[in-house]
Amino acid sequence: MGSKTFEVTEATFEQEVLKSELPVLLDFWAEWCAPCRMIAPLVDQLAEKYEGKLRVGKVDADQNQNLLMQYGIMGIPTLMLFKNGEVAERIVGFMPMPALEPKIARHLD
Repeated sequence: MGSKTFEVTEATFEQEVLKSELPVLLDFWAEWCAPCRMIAPLVDQLAEKYEGKLRVGKVDADQNQNLLMQYGIMGIPTLMLFKNGEVAERIVGFMPMPALEPKIARHLD
């Protein structure tokens, strides 16, 4: 886990994500998921690049099934950007950085 990212669980979700002052990008992942491992370094890069504008959390899909159900997440990796407690962007599956970054950056003004 990158140093700029933090872990999110069902217990901390409301405080860390919904009540966050900054937008929060959540990476729903699992240990056994190969595309999750592919997108993880990109998520870490976004966390570094947008530090101070964006917080980046990781959600272990296996440990937090209720969050997946709550947000209708069918497949992982799924990235969700929360802004003011609302879902502003949802990205499903692996995506290379040139495609991924603009989808996130446009919400960070």
